[in-house]
Amino acid sequence: MAAAMHVTFSVWRALLNNFAIEVANFTGAEMGILQSIREIPGLLSFTAIYFLLFFREQSFGLLSLALLGVGTALTGFFPTFTGLWMTTLLMSIGFHYYETVHQSLSLQWLEKDRAAHEMGRIIGVGSFAAILGFGLVYFMWEIAGIGFEYIYLLGGGLAVLMAIMLWLLFPQYTSKVKQRRHMVLRKRYWLYYALTFMGGARRQIFFVFAGFLMVEKFGMSVSMISLLFLANMTINMFLAPLIGKAIGHWGERRALSVEYVFLTLIFIAYAFVDDIWAATALYILDHVFFAMAIAMKTYFQKIADPADIAPTAGVAFSINHIAAVFIPVVFGFIWLWSPALVFLCGAGMAVISFGLALMVPNVPVPGRELAWHKDKVHQPGE
Repeated sequence: MAAAMHVTFSVWRALLNNFAIEVANFTGAEMGILQSIREIPGLLSFTAIYFLLFFREQSFGLLSLALLGVGTALTGFFPTFTGLWMTTLLMSIGFHYYETVHQSLSLQWLEKDRAAHEMGRIIGVGSFAAILGFGLVYFMWEIAGIGFEYIYLLGGGLAVLMAIMLWLLFPQYTSKVKQRRHMVLRKRYWLYYALTFMGGARRQIFFVFAGFLMVEKFGMSVSMISLLFLANMTINMFLAPLIGKAIGHWGERRALSVEYVFLTLIFIAYAFVDDIWAATALYILDHVFFAMAIAMKTYFQKIADPADIAPTAGVAFSINHIAAVFIPVVFGFIWLWSPALVFLCGAGMAVISFGLALMVPNVPVPGRELAWHKDKVHQPGE
């Protein structure tokens, strides 16, 4: 499932900035609005739990994967602002419901002592699939001379085809603990919610504006952007399993602290970079740190009531996207005035995240959710 999602999403992502600027005539403001629209389904991810009243989680994940493919396949045929936001919304509904189920099933199926390493391996598999997707874009655009429409069509069609194959070829797996089928919000998970919120804010700065910087300021073409993404995924394919293993060895507190210190420095550098090669190095380094987000997930896995994992996955994705809905549009207008200020604000977010990371205990368990907590026994459902 991870491979299917990444091969299709990489096609959509590799083409987006160039398609929006060169065909749909977007500026930073329109791009900010589009990205805010893209994040609306993420804000509503908590509703996934209600679909699970009618679907098994595994089946719902595959259905969401197919919807991601349909939205991607249609993108190139609607090169207007309205058309692009409609196809983006469709693609995004599939993407965010898929990601919600993916996180839930990973935390349910993987053992705690191996979860970080195995999640790193899953990221590695996804990165390899993304390499195939970016390679496909490069070959079809640069070598075969195929336009946006048919690259999007092929990329989206792959997800639909792979979802059907996964439906037919794999059995229905069962979880050890029956999941609650209603929304769950617990006071003792507040640090996880806060880390998730700040992670969503930081991700938007990278996803929306770092990529836009490469095209608008440094004039990168479709093929150059594809090669940049290809380099990112190649590095992640090898590093993500090692990062996951390191998180299991270091612990979540140290891993998150290291991540946020480096992100602060990276965002400050983004604000003042004027050399295309320096910007490229920053972009690749920034992307490497996405694998460190595994630490947030394993922190929650270690403190959670096992029956809370599925409902909390949806709630966490919604919290993650609260900032994602308003940051692209607000910062899109800030971009028109000062691109550097956008990245300096990102550095400020990383500093706040570092402060939150220091609250994570060295050995998180239920009853020790914060660094200063003494062990407390929580009753199921508390």
